[in-house]
Amino acid sequence: MNKLNINLDEKKEKINKNIYGHFAEHLGRCIYEGFWVGEDSEIPNQNGIRTDVVEALKAIDIPVLRWPGGCFADEYHWKDGVGPREERATIVNTHWGNVTENNHFGTHEFMELCDLLDAEPYISGNVGSGAIREMQEWVDYITHNGESPMSDWRKENGREEPWPLKYFGVGNENWGCGGNMRPEYYADQYRNYQTYVRSHGDNEIFKIACGANVDDYNWTEVLMKNAASQMDGLSLHYYTVPGDFWEGKGSATDFKEDEWFITLKKALKMDELIKKHGAIMDQYDPEKRIAMIVDEWGAWYDVEPGTNPGFLYQQNTLRDALIAGVTLNIFNQHADRVKMANIAQTNNVLQAMILTDEEDMILTPSYHVFEMYKVHQDADLLHFDLESENYKFEDQEIPALNASASVNEAGEVNITVCNLDPNKEIELDTNLFADKLNLSQVKARVLTADKLNAHNSFENPENLKPQELKAVELADNQLKAKLPAASVTLITLN
Repeated sequence: MNKLNINLDEKKEKINKNIYGHFAEHLGRCIYEGFWVGEDSEIPNQNGIRTDVVEALKAIDIPVLRWPGGCFADEYHWKDGVGPREERATIVNTHWGNVTENNHFGTHEFMELCDLLDAEPYISGNVGSGAIREMQEWVDYITHNGESPMSDWRKENGREEPWPLKYFGVGNENWGCGGNMRPEYYADQYRNYQTYVRSHGDNEIFKIACGANVDDYNWTEVLMKNAASQMDGLSLHYYTVPGDFWEGKGSATDFKEDEWFITLKKALKMDELIKKHGAIMDQYDPEKRIAMIVDEWGAWYDVEPGTNPGFLYQQNTLRDALIAGVTLNIFNQHADRVKMANIAQTNNVLQAMILTDEEDMILTPSYHVFEMYKVHQDADLLHFDLESENYKFEDQEIPALNASASVNEAGEVNITVCNLDPNKEIELDTNLFADKLNLSQVKARVLTADKLNAHNSFENPENLKPQELKAVELADNQLKAKLPAASVTLITLN
């Protein structure tokens, strides 16, 4: 009953590596302590940026990093964060805990971080409380390669050459924390602001408009109708919340199978959202010139007991690995429209890749999924048909299996499969079709555990990590694999 048919000759879209992007906001301990410790810290660092976090993220080939927010972006005034650090303005982070920040991590530090990561910077500009000139001058400061007030100031602050900057978001969540705007009003604001986000020299800016919150299809309709010709990308935000977003989201670690089921069912909704928003985009952009940018996604639970409620610190379990796995599979399958996605967030916030405690650092199950799935970056999506049994819980059911497949330039085929059923190992039969089939070797890795809430801790940092899966065999163009219950599996054929 569980069958996967893959046509190796039917290559579809290239899977944009930026689908595997990340998001770092001035929120809780994501930036300060997560990335930035300062030059005087005993934690090993390069110019104040902690090296252990950088090396861990380089290992998963992080392609793009979005900054400074999030809701923080629409109250961030970039000029406060440049110049000598001891002279920078201290600010209050009104969105996230009302904590004070010294602005020691600003534009120069972020661009250096991206250089260290070999990642593209994606900056979100301030439409909510900022001025057009402020946004224009920020772009000039970063990218202008001649003489100008902003480029001269950049040089005074220690950076002679402009930085390359491709991705720029004109506002963030302007339907909510970014100004509580109506879509008609924001469309006009976007058209106005983006006019002054200019490309300088060889640096071409890819302009991203604020898109919808979850299933607000009217927002997408209005933006596409009124501003499509002025945008290169349109964002979408969707968080997976097992409970009620405002009344109680649920615990990250203390849950039973009912919450496991509803969480994964909600994660699968990403496919519906992309299809419906994409259908609206197709009406105005049938050539698919405009990219869908899912620049905030991931699991959102109640904060860990005893932590600051404004810091959004949560643990990360096997359940989150499944959320990451199915969501990335969905993005791959929609590679014709989805060109970037940014999981929220990189360190110590929401569905984080990394958790830190002073000098200590642990990698989360979600991190390990990104490491397994990096093989899909810039590979060609393969056409496949999947027949899956259902995972049933009480009177509800969802498909038990979720997958994607790609082939890279070397001809290596990678298949990622999630088994959402926590109670049953599933045997998957895969048929491979091609005019000439030269695949003879197979290997597989799996991320799974006996407990659904299995996670890594500072006391046991390697409790959950990928292991070799031996229950795979390839013969006569057929692949057989036994997928453990509640698992994320990578199968590689060459």
